[in-house]
Amino acid sequence: MAVFHGIKQPFTFLSYPIPDPAPGAVVLKMRLANICGSDLHYWRGDADLVGRGFEMPYALGHEGVGEVFRLGAGVSTDSAGQPVREGDRVVFRYFDPCGRCAVCLRDHPYACPYRQRERLRGVRHWPHFRGTFAQYYYLYPGHTMFRVPEGLTDASVAGVNCALTQVISGLDRAQLRPGESVAIQGAGGLGLYAAAIARSRGAGPIIAIDGISSRLELARAFGADETVDITQADTPEARVQAVRDLTGGLGADVTLELVGHPGVVAEGVYMTAPGGRFVEIGNINVGWAGSFDPSDAVLRSVTLIGVAHYRARDLAAALAFVARESGRLPFDEMLASRFDLTDINDAFVQQDAGHVTRSALAPHPETSAQPT
Repeated sequence: MAVFHGIKQPFTFLSYPIPDPAPGAVVLKMRLANICGSDLHYWRGDADLVGRGFEMPYALGHEGVGEVFRLGAGVSTDSAGQPVREGDRVVFRYFDPCGRCAVCLRDHPYACPYRQRERLRGVRHWPHFRGTFAQYYYLYPGHTMFRVPEGLTDASVAGVNCALTQVISGLDRAQLRPGESVAIQGAGGLGLYAAAIARSRGAGPIIAIDGISSRLELARAFGADETVDITQADTPEARVQAVRDLTGGLGADVTLELVGHPGVVAEGVYMTAPGGRFVEIGNINVGWAGSFDPSDAVLRSVTLIGVAHYRARDLAAALAFVARESGRLPFDEMLASRFDLTDINDAFVQQDAGHVTRSALAPHPETSAQPT
């Protein structure tokens, strides 16, 4: 496994015995693991993992697809009741709500205070394999997982358990309705998925905002009606005005912040229509300061929705969406580059420098290079 030691420190590699799964648990053999934007935040030091209680050295990585390597006693189906066997590919929820606390019982498992309890622990603690930047991954008893339908490539489903499902959760909580306008701040992986989900729900116009032309072009392929290039609309005021011009002067009914920087929050609120909803997903960096005039949200009745994680049914919906749209939407194009796990340091440097939009690590190159 690749081991994270701290801010911009090189990953090193450690070997541990493959754990035997406890009853109800599953050991996965990782096929493909994406480098998510949050992984970059941690590596760059934008987010203080140690300050948040994470123990070093740490098993980084959470977004990916694996195949069943070993089933614990009593496990014969996935979370939807479909039979699973060794060798079946699955997507999985990378956090683990307790299901028993007051928050979970109110049907908010995405906010469970204990959902990251095992991920906080360092690699030295059994079962060691808590991150996807490894050859194996341990699913604790009762963990959510769904079998991947035949015919879908690893690349098309590698982003399902984070980026796509986060967007589905956010748009569900925003109660997006057909005919409503959507502004998407940031056309990375989350933004592309957001355009696709908004299009599937009958929204429009859908406006993608970014500064990289290739991303904006891909956003149109995923469902965006309009794009705003921040290299041309190079001030917050210009971008707010562009969105209002494209929405009849009011602004977007739903705005999603997917950039991950507090500097874009104010303009996101301002480009949201009166009575609209501003969905904050990208800013996970504790301690970063951002500011906006709260009276703008109050006087225009803009609802602010913070989204972290999701429900099990959101993950099922995400997988079903990819299965349904795989012949129409270019999911495979979202991954710009693929690296062997042993080249993880190069992959992080290249993605951080902007040479790679989104990259994936192949822990078992002979397996994950195959079409399915």
